[in-house]
This record gives sequence, C-alpha cells and structure tokens, in this order.
Amino acid sequence: MLFPIGDDNSNRRIVPMVNYTLIGINLLVFFRQLTDTAFTYGYSVVPAEITSGRDIVDMVRIGSEYLELTPGPTPIYLTLISAMFMHGDWGHLLGNMLYLWIFGDNVEDRLGHSRYLIFYLICGLLASLTHIYFGPRSFIPSLGASGAIAGVLGAYLILYPRQAVRVFQFGRIVELPAIMVIGIWGILQFLSGFGSLGSVGESGGVAYMAHVGGFVAGIVIIFIYKRLSRRSPY
Repeated sequence: MLFPIGDDNSNRRIVPMVNYTLIGINLLVFFRQLTDTAFTYGYSVVPAEITSGRDIVDMVRIGSEYLELTPGPTPIYLTLISAMFMHGDWGHLLGNMLYLWIFGDNVEDRLGHSRYLIFYLICGLLASLTHIYFGPRSFIPSLGASGAIAGVLGAYLILYPRQAVRVFQFGRIVELPAIMVIGIWGILQFLSGFGSLGSVGESGGVAYMAHVGGFVAGIVIIFIYKRLSRRSPY
C-alpha cells in the first residue's frame, strides 16, 4: 500500500485558508459528535430519508440489528451538507484530514478560495447522491468527508499528475508522481465500489460508491474548468 504523508508545495502561491477552515470545521463537528450520539444519527445522510423526502425518526432494522434514527434538520435534504463534516471515529477523521491537508491546498491554489469551496461542496454532494442512487432504500446513515476529498484527489490528478508525493512504503519514505499514487487509489475505489454493488444498502462499512462518485465529479469539473479557463479573455 502507498500511504501519502506529504507533497511538493514549492509552487504554491496562496495561503489555503479555505482548506484550513474545512479541516477546522471537521474537527469541531467531530468533537460535537463525541458528546451527542443523537446528533450523529440525525444529521448523517440516510438514503431512505433523501429519496422519501421525510425525516425518519424510528427504530429501523438493518440486517439482524436495530438502529434508532433521531431527528434531523428541516428540510432533511440538509443532511447532504452536514454529513460532509461528520466522521465515524478517530481513524476515519484523521485519515480524511491527512488527505485533505496534503492535496487540498494545491487544488485551492489553482482554483482560488471561493471556487475551491464551491468545488468541494459540489463534489461532496455528487458523492452522496451517487451513494444514494445505488442504495436508495437503505436506512444506514452515511457520513464523512471522503466523497468531497475524493473529488479533490480527482482534481489533483488532472492538475498535477507529475507532482511529487511522499509516501510511506514498506518501511521507508519514497517520492512518487501523483498519477501513480492517486491512480492506484482510484483504481482500488472503482474495484471495491463496483464489486460491492450487490450489497450496497444492506450492511455498513465504507461507502465506496460515494468515493467513485466524488472522484469522477472532481475529474469532470476540473476538465470543464480548464476548458473554460482557456476560453476566458481574462
């Protein structure tokens, strides 16, 4: 496995304030989750709530177990935003924030602050909608910044394919091009995502299709952005 720990920021021109802010919000929301379980279950994305348009407050059966879904925001569609800043545990949080810290600043540097924020949120939304599409009746809460960060990785892959990324591999640190590091990650997400289609919505775990949706969204949006940028007279 290739575990990224840093990249080349020598050409970065701006302070990535939006990226820092996103990381800060994720941390603050997670601390709220630690003290309020009802908040976690109420403000996560539940596919069945989104497809039905109603806040489900009830005990629901998932496999052989039962889970209590708590009240969420009004309208319930706001969970598509709130869930983007929530995480299941410390490992989930720290892993996501590491990837966002490494790759997000460069993408923000290229897009600018406001466009980067819009890009991040759109990728997160499309990631959740992809997950919902493949499991529309699921009662399993989905949460995490992974989908939005997958979009950031897709953008990084297109914008900086040859950028040096430091990875921890087999007990040593080496530098590899981003196209290899992110490319391998992307292939694994596609294989895991499409390999799990038969069980989407039936059990918990990693929402791989959200990763796939976010990754593809990031690539497509950046392609469109680059094309429009070349046409712009400014």
